[in-house]
Amino acid sequence: MDARQIIAHLRDGKVLSREELTWFARGLADRSVSDAQAGAFAMAVLLKGLGEEGRVALTLAMRDSGATLKWALDGPALDKHSTGGVGDCVSLVLAPALAACGAYVPMISGRGLGHTGGTLDKMEAIPGLVTALDEARFRQVVDIAGCAIVSASADIAPADKRLYAIRDVTATVESLDLITASILSKKLAGGLDGLVLDVKTGSGAFMKTLEESRKLAEALVKTANSAGCPTTAVISDMNQPLAPCLGNALEVVECMEVLCEGKGGPMAELSVALGAVVLANAGLARDVQAGAEALAACIADGRAADRFGRMVAAQGGPAQFVDNWRRFIPEAPVIREVLAQSDGYVGAMDGEALGLCVVGLGGGRMVESDVIDPSVGLSDVVPLGARVTRGQPLLRIHAAREDAAQRAENEVRAAIAISASCPKVPPLIHERIT
Repeated sequence: MDARQIIAHLRDGKVLSREELTWFARGLADRSVSDAQAGAFAMAVLLKGLGEEGRVALTLAMRDSGATLKWALDGPALDKHSTGGVGDCVSLVLAPALAACGAYVPMISGRGLGHTGGTLDKMEAIPGLVTALDEARFRQVVDIAGCAIVSASADIAPADKRLYAIRDVTATVESLDLITASILSKKLAGGLDGLVLDVKTGSGAFMKTLEESRKLAEALVKTANSAGCPTTAVISDMNQPLAPCLGNALEVVECMEVLCEGKGGPMAELSVALGAVVLANAGLARDVQAGAEALAACIADGRAADRFGRMVAAQGGPAQFVDNWRRFIPEAPVIREVLAQSDGYVGAMDGEALGLCVVGLGGGRMVESDVIDPSVGLSDVVPLGARVTRGQPLLRIHAAREDAAQRAENEVRAAIAISASCPKVPPLIHERIT
């Protein structure tokens, strides 16, 4: 086949065959397709679309462009994926909780992207913990703990790695077809028996409106199920941070307070809601309500915390992390309160701006080579709709330097609006798509 011909077919609105998409994905992986051709392909997909069958074919072709995992376990291999938000550390609670309920969770995760935090960066805030494991060690950790949170190896979906880098510099990130194929090719390569998708909507999400989020959720669910992986999506709200903190170490603290101290709140609630769906789909719970009860019990009685501790130790972290986790978490040298300048209600938050503020503090990457400071971020963020009085803290900034804290204060003041009347606070979960 010829890359030029395939691109021309797309350009002219023709439906690409499975063979054409498989050939192109293979060419991305082995670099027989040039960067220019990859960029032209991405733009043609963005403008013309692939259709439902083409979306499935591209997803499977990108999955099969590299290694795929197969598991021989005494329980189902389950996973969760989030489309990205702020203060979202669900994976660190959900993976060990699912493992405590009889599932295995071989979670291949990513790093921060744009204003959103990355699960791998959060895990690596734990001293000594390693997320770049070879396949043999990955399997050992899953066997020991029932769960592992790791980075994708170079062999997993190499076509996606190549195409993603091209999309980032060619203004084609927003293609629904390419987003779907990118997310699912990596997840399906993990050999899963079931998947739950947390599709975010709102100011802190990539998809700002419910309509956009619903379209993405439907595309993801249809494609994953057509590819043979039972999948459900939950559309959750991201008009404020999910947890009252943003930043890698601070979000680990939040997770440990849920796992070890029984803290509730939206993050714990969403963890249980997502896990309940995938447990029911996999037959580990008779229905969603029973799945939620089982997960809540595993968190409350410490079984989930035990699994988390096993995972941390198996991935190189402190052996007694769960027992003494506060002494291992890095702390920023500068902590500054941002005080309300007037009475009123927290009327709106620009979640994307808050996420970018953390990136500016050093908690994310401006360029790929940046080294993250795990200790920086925002904590004690007041929730949307809260009544505040002049002089009351809106949040705390954790920074490496005073000048960085001052810049961050200016940014968060612009991102949080105080209003005279109490706003309507959106629900945590908008809908479920099966």
